[in-house]
Amino acid sequence: MPITDFSTLQTQLGVLTWPLLLCAFLALMICLERSALFLHQTLLSIWPKKQAWVTSLRQSRSTATTENVSALLAQTSAQQDLLARGATLLLKQVHQPKVLREELLSLWLNKQQRDLQAGLKVLQVIGIISPLLGLLGTVLGLIDMFAQLGQSQGPVTPAQLSAGLGLAMNTTAAGLIIAVPAITAAHLFGIWAQGQCLRAGHVLNQLNLWLAGIEDISIDSNQYQAFNQVSNSSTAQKSAFNSHSQIEPQT
Repeated sequence: MPITDFSTLQTQLGVLTWPLLLCAFLALMICLERSALFLHQTLLSIWPKKQAWVTSLRQSRSTATTENVSALLAQTSAQQDLLARGATLLLKQVHQPKVLREELLSLWLNKQQRDLQAGLKVLQVIGIISPLLGLLGTVLGLIDMFAQLGQSQGPVTPAQLSAGLGLAMNTTAAGLIIAVPAITAAHLFGIWAQGQCLRAGHVLNQLNLWLAGIEDISIDSNQYQAFNQVSNSSTAQKSAFNSHSQIEPQT
């Protein structure tokens, strides 16, 4: 920035020039970094060849064997998107019990969500601080204006009011200009990160069911086969209980 432009900016914002510039710089850097991550992950997730294993998994009607697990691991290991990395983690732990794989998956998803939301708290803090800095500039501008009016012996002129009021309005506007994009970006990136983790968790839970020996994990069906098995078991127990209840009075 040229020296003359910075001097003009410092004249308009007063002592809050550097705090406001620092907030703007931090917000811009975080937004650019999160935007690059968003574009990278989005391109990986919508690339058809990268997600072919998800379609084959959902269309599978066979249980997991050593051969198809190895083939699936070869596909996911060559990819770097969130879903493929989680699938690789699960497939490498296929020898572990289902409960332990679920615990591992939960810890991994929590870590990934923290990584995807990195810097968003700082954006939210900037969105809170910037309007307060603008309000502080407004107060300082009014104080400066009234101080000049108190030292004036003659009638009040617009020139005497313009400096203080200009400082007050400029800092308020600068604070809002920084805060609105920062808060908006923080919420949008947070929604995206949560959606990525929820989608990955849903598919990885399907994969975990498949590794546990469930034959039908298609999301198109109303119920998973595992739920059908539980439902059938509950129905059998209920039928046995009803039969016992009918026989008991006769004895």
